[in-house]
Amino acid sequence: MPSPQPSALAALPYAPPRDDGIDIVYGDAWLLLVNKPAGLLAVPGRGDGKDDCLLRRVQAVVADALIVHRLDLHTSGLLLLARGREMQRRLAGDFAARRVHKRYLAVVAGRLPADSGTIDLPLAADWPQRPRQKVDRLTGKPSLTRYQVLGHDPVSNRSRLALFPETGRTHQLRVHLQALGHAIVGDLLYGDASGASGADRLLLHADQLRFLHPASGHDLCVDSPAPF
Repeated sequence: MPSPQPSALAALPYAPPRDDGIDIVYGDAWLLLVNKPAGLLAVPGRGDGKDDCLLRRVQAVVADALIVHRLDLHTSGLLLLARGREMQRRLAGDFAARRVHKRYLAVVAGRLPADSGTIDLPLAADWPQRPRQKVDRLTGKPSLTRYQVLGHDPVSNRSRLALFPETGRTHQLRVHLQALGHAIVGDLLYGDASGASGADRLLLHADQLRFLHPASGHDLCVDSPAPF
């Protein structure tokens, strides 16, 4: 049996956006919230030419910055970084315990049948087509996404959604929406020709993070408007 081959998209060369400086949305002595542009890795990737990433760019300005969580290469928006190992440990624990509330903004193909809902579908790696993920009801990990429709454009037949992932599986939002029949516009990995057309990027943006500040204990809610 031949070895599984990566998808054609995975084989495309990495071409990070130009470094125009770090967009720090919030920063203090304990943590940073930074806007990651679409097309930039959150952390260094495997292989040659993949050292340029948001973490390296931030560390060139704030040396003690450490990654807490990640965003997909093609997703833009808020990324949380800790200042130092102890703060990284505490913030990572908040993510693991689901004490960090995340909201994303997406534009999807078509009109959803309900104004809000929940997508509860287990996900697993699709090894023959890596890096794709897939719905797998037998061996997949529990994955839950809530959504709310913000509007629908009948001319383009696209809908604007707020997404609230309760779990943090790889490509969760993209696979869940594809499984619902409403792929995210600009998604070359999961969308069909109609869903992927008309956009020069994946229309998915992490637009809000809310959690208790690990030092003060006060509620911290930071927003980043979507650039689309």
